Amino acid sequence: MCGLAGIVSSQHGYPDERVLLAMRDVQRHRGPDEAGVYLGEGVGLGHRRLSIIDLAHGQQPMVDDKAGLALIYNGELYNFKSLRAELEALGILFTSNSDTEVLLRAWQQWGEECLPRLVGMFAFAVWDARAQRVFLARDQLGIKPLYYGFTSSGDLVFASELKGLLAHPGVERQLDPQALEDYLALGYVPDPKSIYRGISKLPPGHWLTWRAGEPAPTARQYWDVPFKLDTQLAEGEASAKLRTLLDEAVASQMIADVPLGAFLSGGVDSSAVVASMSRASRQPVRTCSIGFDHDGFDETVYARQVARHLHTQHFEQRVNADDYTLLDTLAAVYDEPFSDSSALPTYRVCELARTQVTVALSGDGGDENFAGYRRYRLHAWESGLRARLPQSLRKPVFGLLGSIYPKADWAPRPLRAKTTLQALARDNVEAYFHSVSTTSAAMRQRLYSARFKRELQGYSALSVFRFHANHAPTDDPLLLAQYLDLKTWLPGDILTKVDRASMAHSLEVRVPLLDHRLVEWASTLPPALKLRGSTGKYILKKALEPDLPHDVLYRAKMGFSVPMSTWLRGPLAKHVHEALLNGAVAECGYFEPSMLDRLVREHAAGRYDHSATLWSLLMLDAFLRHMQEPAVTAPGRPEARILASGILS
Repeated sequence: MCGLAGIVSSQHGYPDERVLLAMRDVQRHRGPDEAGVYLGEGVGLGHRRLSIIDLAHGQQPMVDDKAGLALIYNGELYNFKSLRAELEALGILFTSNSDTEVLLRAWQQWGEECLPRLVGMFAFAVWDARAQRVFLARDQLGIKPLYYGFTSSGDLVFASELKGLLAHPGVERQLDPQALEDYLALGYVPDPKSIYRGISKLPPGHWLTWRAGEPAPTARQYWDVPFKLDTQLAEGEASAKLRTLLDEAVASQMIADVPLGAFLSGGVDSSAVVASMSRASRQPVRTCSIGFDHDGFDETVYARQVARHLHTQHFEQRVNADDYTLLDTLAAVYDEPFSDSSALPTYRVCELARTQVTVALSGDGGDENFAGYRRYRLHAWESGLRARLPQSLRKPVFGLLGSIYPKADWAPRPLRAKTTLQALARDNVEAYFHSVSTTSAAMRQRLYSARFKRELQGYSALSVFRFHANHAPTDDPLLLAQYLDLKTWLPGDILTKVDRASMAHSLEVRVPLLDHRLVEWASTLPPALKLRGSTGKYILKKALEPDLPHDVLYRAKMGFSVPMSTWLRGPLAKHVHEALLNGAVAECGYFEPSMLDRLVREHAAGRYDHSATLWSLLMLDAFLRHMQEPAVTAPGRPEARILASGILS
């Protein structure tokens, strides 16, 4: 795993090497083992390496002077051996055993047509010196990040993390009002936006190319989730196929020349990955778990049960209820406002894992592939009701009932009907967007100041979901919800959370359930094989019955969460009051002071549960404070310095 940075000059000449090194080395955590830089006419490429495969070779930037190509790359190609064999059959010679060289030769042979052949997680840049053109690409699901933008002088800059771009003095830090609206609605900034105007994320499954003098590039898609249903697929056949695909994905991702292990929460997805690893390994798998000293949020008992069942070498750490002290640390790690509170335990489990291994396999992706979230079940039920009534009737009737029904966070769940009534008044896309929103549209409108509303000019984060729904290959309510998650929640929240938390500890995390071939196949499954009655991930659980205890597979889902509501009424109450009423959020001018005060008081009194919104605002406050701090670089080890004429040392 690595960190990359690059500058493509809009003018002739060499980019400023000092600036390039600052962009590269502010990401030192992504690659503490080695550093390299390439300077050529019109281009500068920087790279930090975390050595995983072929430790003695594969240094980057990887340059072929004869071909006029230079490559920097972050990620792993799991099918690099078969790709190498295919290229060798075409007469191409190799000088190392690294997947980096395979990627360079694949690009040399096929250009952008190499992308559909790649199996793995990656973000990379290829500089073609002859054409004076750069090519950027990102993996199918967005496991690895890639930011890009233009400086005030017109240079194209790109990096693995936003902090890499911000280390360039020509990159402006202007907040994007639309991105801020997206964040308050969803808890993260979805691609292609970043929190700053003029800086974009390359979307998953996309590539772009640019040379000096051209307009800003347009990202082009090379892959999408197909969702072409196989209605003839029988349950037994599906179960067997799933086991085969899972084992193939896991085995391919266990290749490493450094210590390897896995995260184990005791849930279905991580247990599935560890079970498959145990089948493929002759040695006990090393597993890591995090628990809370709060019974309602602690899954370690289940993790231990699975560890004993699969005979793993298990490591465990408990997180105290005051672990919210990581708040400012997370603001620095994520660069953008990011309010998924499970980033706290994710950061800690990565910290623990790094003491034992350099590579860890994760169960991320199972819920999105096989409909594991509880919200899928509710959405499917509500969609069935909506289909029975015309919207001309639903909107006025349920809209009125939803507006007058009291909000009762304190009441038993069956009596909290307000959200359901409001959902029935909406169409499927708006209803699903509302169900995943951390702060409702009505609440956001009450929070925003008149000035901020003018800056938004009527923009709503709902348009993000509308865009993806309009391009979706399915209109089935359950499958559409999965598609929307695969396009927004998965890359914007889940994968961002894991990438930044793991890389902060120089830990590589791999996600076998997001092998794009497995994702493609899972999208062909009929809804009944994913969600059966109240059982989500039905076919995954059936496939795992020979490997895991029944009570592990079919217990109620807990999720990787923290006792946020309790924290905000207890040990964090004073900080909430100070930060939101007197801190950066209060001073930025985007929010109504009276509404901030009301949220704080109502939550503290226990009248309403505003924890999701308050935590989003706290993380925004931490971000606003952090964005004023200058980028800091750390000294690295001796580096490889390359000019267009070759390696100098």
